[in-house]
Amino acid sequence: MPKTSFAHVDTWVFDLDNTLYPPRARLFDQIEVRMTDYVMSSLGVTRAAADHMRKDYWARYGTTLTGLMREHDVDPAPYLDAVHDISLDHLEADLTLAGHIANLPGQRIVYTNGTAPYAERVLEARGLSGLFDGVYGVEHADFLPKPERAAFETIFDKADVTPSKAAMFEDDLRNLEVPHAMGMRTVHVAPDPVTAEHVHHHTEDLTTFLGKLT
Repeated sequence: MPKTSFAHVDTWVFDLDNTLYPPRARLFDQIEVRMTDYVMSSLGVTRAAADHMRKDYWARYGTTLTGLMREHDVDPAPYLDAVHDISLDHLEADLTLAGHIANLPGQRIVYTNGTAPYAERVLEARGLSGLFDGVYGVEHADFLPKPERAAFETIFDKADVTPSKAAMFEDDLRNLEVPHAMGMRTVHVAPDPVTAEHVHHHTEDLTTFLGKLT
C-alpha cells in the first residue's frame, strides 16, 4: 500500500462503528437489541416481527431508522436517543491509533449514521477526543443516511470537504460506493477483504494501516 496513494489527501473522513473501534467490541449487538425493543413498543408488534423489520429496513434503506420514518412516520430523535443509550465500559483506549490520527495532515472528521453525541462518547472511550475537526451524525444530514448521495453531499458541504482531495474509511461496503464515485480515496475497514471496484484499499487493522501513512 503505497504512501504516495494518499499524498493528495487533505481531508480524512472516518466512519465510527466498527471502524474507529474493532468489531470484536460488539457494540452493535447492544444497539440492535434496543432497536428491536423500540420497534416493538412504538409499533405494537411482536419481537419476531420487529427483528424482521429492523433487518429489512437496514438492507433496503441503509438504516432501520430510515425505514421507520418513511413507512411509519417514526420521530427520529427519541428513537436515536433510545438505541444509542448503551454501555461503552468494555471499549479500550488506543493511544497508538490516537497518535496516528493526530499525525494525519489536514482536516480530520467523523461521519456516522449514528448521532454526534453517541460518537463523542465512543471517541472519549477510545481515547480519541479532541482529534477531529468535526463530528457529524445522521441528524446533520436531516436524518438522511449513508449510503444516500445527498447525505454525503450535505455533510461534505458543511465540513468543506473536497472529495477529490479526501479519503473515506468505512466498514460498510455500501457506504464507499458514493465516496468512490465522488473521487475520494476509499479504504474498507473490515476483517475480510472484498474485491470491489469502489474499494481502493482494505485493512483489518486501522491502527496499523494509518501507521504506514504517518
